[in-house]
Amino acid sequence: MSAQTSNLNLPNVLTSLRIVVIPLFAWCVLAADGGGGAWRWAAFVVFVALMITDKLDGDIARARGIVTTFGKIADPIADKALMITALVTLNLTGLLAWWVTVVIVIRELGITLWRMVLLRRGVVVPASKGGKVKTTLQALAVALLLLPHSDSLHGPFLWVMYAAVLVTVVTGLQYLWDSFRGTGAHDTTDPAGVETTTR
Repeated sequence: MSAQTSNLNLPNVLTSLRIVVIPLFAWCVLAADGGGGAWRWAAFVVFVALMITDKLDGDIARARGIVTTFGKIADPIADKALMITALVTLNLTGLLAWWVTVVIVIRELGITLWRMVLLRRGVVVPASKGGKVKTTLQALAVALLLLPHSDSLHGPFLWVMYAAVLVTVVTGLQYLWDSFRGTGAHDTTDPAGVETTTR
């Protein structure tokens, strides 16, 4: 089978690896228990590595024109599973307030479900322009909170997360607004199954 039809390709392997390693990442965060040391560094390194694979699988898929049903389904699942796991483990270790996770999860899952409803109706709304900013801020905020740091830096790092929450909510509202206005009618999914700009 060609790379365009076979699920056995490098982007899908990277996506699968990301999913498999998520429990290890969670273990590292929980083992650190909000403190510093080797476990905290391990959690930071694993998270950064997983985020790098997220970019790599999309870049490779676009470059090679690889399109698979598995990629379309598994890639967004891996992305959301990693982010939700990161947020919840930060909550459990006392590094992040629960309301942050609740707001982000409701927005992410809510928009995903709404997008599925629209797709069933044959409507695809273009991603908001702030989608990439949202994704970048979320990843940066999580990475900063995972990075061993002093109490004096925790406050500024939290403000990065608050900025991520604000952009997350605004881009979610923008997506809903665009969908109700009927803006756009084209597919925004790249070959790896990742939206060309994240909503």
